[in-house]
Amino acid sequence: MSSSVATKPAAPPPAAPPPGRAQRSLFSRVLGRPEVGALAAAIVIFAFFYAVAPPFRTLPALATVLYASSTIGIVAVGVALLMIGGEFDLSAGVAVTTSALAAGMITFQFSLNMWVGVVVSLLIALTIGFVNGWLVMRTGIPSFLITLSTFFILQGVNLGVTKLVTGTVATPNTSALDGFASAKAVFASDIPLGFMTVKVTVLWWLLFVAVGTWLLLRTRTGNWVTASGGNQASARAVGVPVPKVKIGLFMGVAFLAWFLGMHLLFNFSTVQAGLGIGNEFIYIIASVVGGALLTGGYGSAVGSALGAFIFGMTTQGIVYAGWDPNWFRTFLGVMLLLAVMVNLYIKNYAAQRR
Repeated sequence: MSSSVATKPAAPPPAAPPPGRAQRSLFSRVLGRPEVGALAAAIVIFAFFYAVAPPFRTLPALATVLYASSTIGIVAVGVALLMIGGEFDLSAGVAVTTSALAAGMITFQFSLNMWVGVVVSLLIALTIGFVNGWLVMRTGIPSFLITLSTFFILQGVNLGVTKLVTGTVATPNTSALDGFASAKAVFASDIPLGFMTVKVTVLWWLLFVAVGTWLLLRTRTGNWVTASGGNQASARAVGVPVPKVKIGLFMGVAFLAWFLGMHLLFNFSTVQAGLGIGNEFIYIIASVVGGALLTGGYGSAVGSALGAFIFGMTTQGIVYAGWDPNWFRTFLGVMLLLAVMVNLYIKNYAAQRR
């Protein structure tokens, strides 16, 4: 009688891991964030002025820095998103003044409630943004040239219409009009936090940054924005509605310019027609310092906020340190050059470590 020994089948070899992209290290992921360079710069600049300017160390000084940062950062959020989408808006600075002048003169000349001027000026601002975006997409002319033309048009309109209507280059004082107090509470009030008092623009600024961050990182629209700025032809090929995205971005810049214009009007009760000239470059520089590439497809809303905070610290820190403020423009040029070089280096270094 023969017996057979049952043999247990050999276990199959372990399956090879599926092919895919290697897991990136935490250090590489951190370096891959657009705002990392601006964060490092903000820490260094804050520490520097904290050391050399004793008044800079007080809470009232911090409130002043935050306010100065918010007046840049509100519009810089929209400009950063537009740059990520691959476009520029050189009319953003004068568009702020256009919105404020429109609201102030319309309400004063027709004795209307201030909220009527607020709404009408919003419609005017959104129309300007729509026309900028539509012309860029319809004609194919670079946005740099389209918005540069808009800059000169609005600059002339601001001065010409204001002088024609009021006889001066400033709007009349609107503080006695109906609705001024309630509108000021929304756009230009002081908010006590217990340990210090800040302008409401600081809170609005943080809200706009949060919305911009959510839009970029958590929505399909954010993917469309990045794709449109990275490679417009490829974005069109995969179904991205590039014209709608870019027109929407221009209108977003116009909305934020309108908001800042309302703050200026209700904070000072009157607006000079020549305000805003040159601020468009400050918004762009804040975005670039915050990590946005001039070529598009890369950047963040948080980075624009850090860039604006660097501006706020520098403008006020120079004053608190007792230095000649004329050096500020020199600082702008140096900071822009360094920011572009650092951002490209970090982006390339992070790409190599993937």
